[in-house]
Amino acid sequence: MIVAVPLELAASPLKSGRDLGDGDRSALVVGGTGKIRTGGTAVFCKVVAVAEAQVTRDGQVRAQGTPCALARLSGMEDWLDAQAGPGVIDGIADRAVLDKRYVKGERERLLTAAFMIRVIVLWTLMPEAQLSDVIMALAGDLALVPWSRRWHPASERACLDWRKALGPAPLEELQAAVLGAAREEHREHAGDGEALTAGTKEPLAVNSGDGSLLRVPDTPANRAAFGSVGTADDSAAWPCVRLFPLNDCLTRSLLGMPWGPAGTDKAAAEQRLLDAAMRDFAHVFTKDQVWLLDRLWHGTGRLAALAQRTHFLARLKSDIPLKRISVTLPDGSYRAEISGDGVAMEVRVIEYDVDVEGQKVEEMFCLVTDLLDWQDYPALDLARLYKWRWDGSETALREAKAPLHGAGPGTGAMLRSGSPELIAQEIAAWSAAAEMTRGVTRDAARAAQPARKGRRAGQPVRSRDLSLTRARRLILAGIRSGYAGYQALTREIGRFRNACDRNRHRPRKSKSPSTFPHATLKDTITRIAPAVITLANTPA
Repeated sequence: MIVAVPLELAASPLKSGRDLGDGDRSALVVGGTGKIRTGGTAVFCKVVAVAEAQVTRDGQVRAQGTPCALARLSGMEDWLDAQAGPGVIDGIADRAVLDKRYVKGERERLLTAAFMIRVIVLWTLMPEAQLSDVIMALAGDLALVPWSRRWHPASERACLDWRKALGPAPLEELQAAVLGAAREEHREHAGDGEALTAGTKEPLAVNSGDGSLLRVPDTPANRAAFGSVGTADDSAAWPCVRLFPLNDCLTRSLLGMPWGPAGTDKAAAEQRLLDAAMRDFAHVFTKDQVWLLDRLWHGTGRLAALAQRTHFLARLKSDIPLKRISVTLPDGSYRAEISGDGVAMEVRVIEYDVDVEGQKVEEMFCLVTDLLDWQDYPALDLARLYKWRWDGSETALREAKAPLHGAGPGTGAMLRSGSPELIAQEIAAWSAAAEMTRGVTRDAARAAQPARKGRRAGQPVRSRDLSLTRARRLILAGIRSGYAGYQALTREIGRFRNACDRNRHRPRKSKSPSTFPHATLKDTITRIAPAVITLANTPA
């Protein structure tokens, strides 16, 4: 809100007419309620805080309290409170049990539990920023208010003490609240606008899960807890944690975040995380979903356990044996038996080739699924559906990793905490921040006006049509400038559209291709053409 005050009515309450120094700052006061007329000079003031006033003996007008009580995460917190009820972060802070070895938390000074929770969340969205920079960004214009008690950004040491005192529990509670709110929002808006489903009789929502690595600082505690990748003797440059994010493929929204040590064997590490996902995020897996999984073999026992909770469509490695038990079905698929881990289960097999501009992809795709009804889930439809795994896992994770320290080609994203407890805290804060940003972006898409021209002219705006990076920058700008109206924020986010679904294809040499001059044209060429799927088996 902007307040207009006639210039002649704005005055200093001090007898000297000016502030005596930084410690004696006073707010100006309005001397009357005269009307503003055309041609008159007015002072336009932004409302920064509404607080109880304190007037000193010499006339200084100050505000009771500190910025800690009023600072908020702007649009992100607006979305969270709208979905999960007001005061989520404040409630978590009230329930937090502080480790008294680091801070007492008995008096409100430079930091409080609620303010520090917000600082940690915001920190994950500000690459290269120190905690003192994050505090100033969160306080914004509140730092300019003359408070009754002098306030300045806390030191790095004080912030670290507060992080240790809070521990990972409050941030993990916040993560659970944010992901729960996102799941409820998806259920409420199921069928709104564009939908991505499998099947016709009982349509299934499409989700994906895939593993990924995050580097962590090379401290003795981190290396002992998480290990490194690629060497049996743990001699790699950086220890790592392994993530297994569970995402909605259409909106790229995060549904769950199991994680653990990197492990020297990728397959074994991701298999353990799938076990953890079914154990710790059992509520995420329901029978009205199908999960797209990559070709890293998860084991027959795990797929059988997953099929008891939900449905899966997984790509099969070439060295996994299949025992065919049926003729080729009318849709080109066939049934087979896979066995291992002392378990045998029946699956339907879909084999197909992909052509781009007349050039066949070198390897055949082989998918297995527990969806045995070929009439409701035809092979060609499932083959076309599998490409969404890239949006749900790879693209979503790349967007979420973008604000992390050190993210970039050839380096990979990197966390900043030096102990396993603080790594757990940072991962919870990062996943909560990324999903709150996506929540604001989804609201922006629902409120945005359809494009007037182009491929999407007249059609509803989808959340993936909007840039998550732009949304993050606008949210940060809103936080720095004080409270930004939620409608104004979502309107600004919705103005810029991404160009997606362009059928772009590149040879997948590596996820971070070389940028040096010797890179060949074949390594960098991008082809834009629809992929043509041809089923490998002809029905009998």
